[in-house]
Amino acid sequence: MIKTNFLNETENKRIIEQKGKFNVIEYFKNLSDDPSEAMFSYFASQMNVRKRQLAINLENDDITVQGGSMEWMAGDLKVTTNIKGGIDLGKKIIGGRLTNEAVIKPRYTGTGVLVLEPTYKHILLEDLADWNGRMIIENGLFLACDGEVNIKTVMRSTLSSMVLGNEGMFNCMLDGEGIVALESMVPREELVLIDLDNDVLKVDGNYAIAWSQSLTFTVEKTTKTLIGSDISGEGLVNVYRGTGRVLLSPVAPGVKHTKYDDKQMQRHEEAKEKIRGPRKKEKAPAEEESDYEEE
Repeated sequence: MIKTNFLNETENKRIIEQKGKFNVIEYFKNLSDDPSEAMFSYFASQMNVRKRQLAINLENDDITVQGGSMEWMAGDLKVTTNIKGGIDLGKKIIGGRLTNEAVIKPRYTGTGVLVLEPTYKHILLEDLADWNGRMIIENGLFLACDGEVNIKTVMRSTLSSMVLGNEGMFNCMLDGEGIVALESMVPREELVLIDLDNDVLKVDGNYAIAWSQSLTFTVEKTTKTLIGSDISGEGLVNVYRGTGRVLLSPVAPGVKHTKYDDKQMQRHEEAKEKIRGPRKKEKAPAEEESDYEEE
């Protein structure tokens, strides 16, 4: 039997989300900081930049986690890999290179407590039942999942999405029943969840971080003609069609500026120039005479 105070909530530590055997723990303050870092840590916490951990309670159960993410475990837990032979290893090596995911994902089986390493990213818990049993995620998001969930590498189903989608030719697909844990740069409060019922979603940019595999993903023109699309300033858009769910991260850090952002910046600079007036040309500095004569 295991007894631990790790899952006990305190003034500084809270369980902010719980689904199934998964618990997301957030530390509101980093009380173990060095005094020289205390000011930075305080203001970071005010901006929701905090440490978070995923704790998992297993009762004669099994889970799969991202390779190298385990911090500590207690109880009768056995560790195996997700490799089922030489051919399977070769497939996973290829899939890992295509998606930048870890090739070896440890599988923990038994009864006990497993705690993963702290992260400053936001941990999202999703039930695959809400995604029609199959969920495609952006590369690098996977953290952990129930043992009944299969992890596969899938290729785009349409040529337009492969070449023009800016979402990569290959992605990670989570297939089965159970809970999955994802690491997101953006908190759930800023994510946009869209449920489609035989409908269409058009997105100008690679803002989707997860979508149901049941949806058809293509890249299309915003208008009937290429000239019209170019004149409108929108160009090509990512289109998700069918019945399923899409999770958008429109304020994700590192997202490329759109044409609209560039135009706004240009207008801003032009307005500053009008207020400031034309700049006077500076005279070139006179050349100083040298005390040495050239031979």
